[in-house]
Amino acid sequence: MKIPIDTFVAPKCEQKIDILRHDEHFLLINKPSGLLSLSGKNPLNKDSVHYRLVQDFPQAKLVHRLDFGTSGIMLVALSKLANKDFTQQFQAHAINKTYIAILSGQLSQNQGNITAPIAKDPSLFPRLKVCFNIGKSCRSDFEVLERNISSTRVRYKPVTGRTHQLRIHSQYMGHPILGCDLYGTEETQSQSTRLLLHAETILFKHPITGDTVVGKSPCEF
Repeated sequence: MKIPIDTFVAPKCEQKIDILRHDEHFLLINKPSGLLSLSGKNPLNKDSVHYRLVQDFPQAKLVHRLDFGTSGIMLVALSKLANKDFTQQFQAHAINKTYIAILSGQLSQNQGNITAPIAKDPSLFPRLKVCFNIGKSCRSDFEVLERNISSTRVRYKPVTGRTHQLRIHSQYMGHPILGCDLYGTEETQSQSTRLLLHAETILFKHPITGDTVVGKSPCEF
């Protein structure tokens, strides 16, 4: 089988990474839209969250990622102990996150959840798809925050963390995220110069003290 090749080359990101909170075990940062989480295989895609952080924090390890176009809060481990602990918290679904998104059209429900399973499809690379036969289970809870004439602002709370989950689930509802290049239409993509998806909050346990830590990054749009 022919292995799909990602020919994407990221435009230069001029925005800086903001450090929201910092101790010896972790960083909470604000990732700008238009920056990769990890450097790509293509040498032209070297710039990334990880590449920038290790210049000042050589021990930095990403315990989760945000899509290229998604902005907002990220948790970064600064010690082996923290990296192991955060990984275990993610695996146990003990880390809670919320996102803000602007969707095309008006949702009829004020709140709800989407449970459509997601699978890889080499023929669609780098896109994924909803597939009820081989897809992995996932769930996204949502609540409507505001309705406009042609769009709806929602807060998402993903219960699972599949790749592209919120973008695919929005498309599955028939309301793609504005600015989404993979799971929208030409019309919905043209309505924003960036993906209107922002990681707003994250809640986790401190790896040493066990205290609950809540981080927040105000939405940019």
